[in-house]
Amino acid sequence: MSVGLGYGLWRGSEAGLERTWQSLFGSPDLGPVDFAILKRRPTPNDALICPRDLCPQARPDAEPPIFPVPGIRLRSLVSEVALSQPGTTLLEKGPEQDRYLVRTRLMRFPDTVVVQVFDRGQDASTLALYSRSQIGRSDFGVNRRRIEHWIALVGARVRQQS
Repeated sequence: MSVGLGYGLWRGSEAGLERTWQSLFGSPDLGPVDFAILKRRPTPNDALICPRDLCPQARPDAEPPIFPVPGIRLRSLVSEVALSQPGTTLLEKGPEQDRYLVRTRLMRFPDTVVVQVFDRGQDASTLALYSRSQIGRSDFGVNRRRIEHWIALVGARVRQQS
């Protein structure tokens, strides 16, 4: 009984924090991005992995690999990886982009991750990922580590298929 009560209080506090952040900062969904004209934030609370030719105005933190799978399969693998991560939910699956909300474990801070897959020839594709925090001036590298981790997990799944 006490375990159930403790769990209920913990979940209630999570919902309370989420409502508090939304009332103070607005919707946690920071919306889609246009990678062709994307300009990075002046504050260090975002991260971008993108082919330089697809993000000409933004300075990516890194360039993604070209994966030996069709774009539709890469998009599916990215979705599997993203949704397997703690605190991650799908906000929108659009015609070109998918958008995820990731909440930190303790304080439930919201980050928006936008993913877009690009075909690079027959059975080859790459992607762009932009992760940004809604709250705070610095994220202490959390957004960059997150999207690097996602790419590593996607790469592992691609290799398992081969």
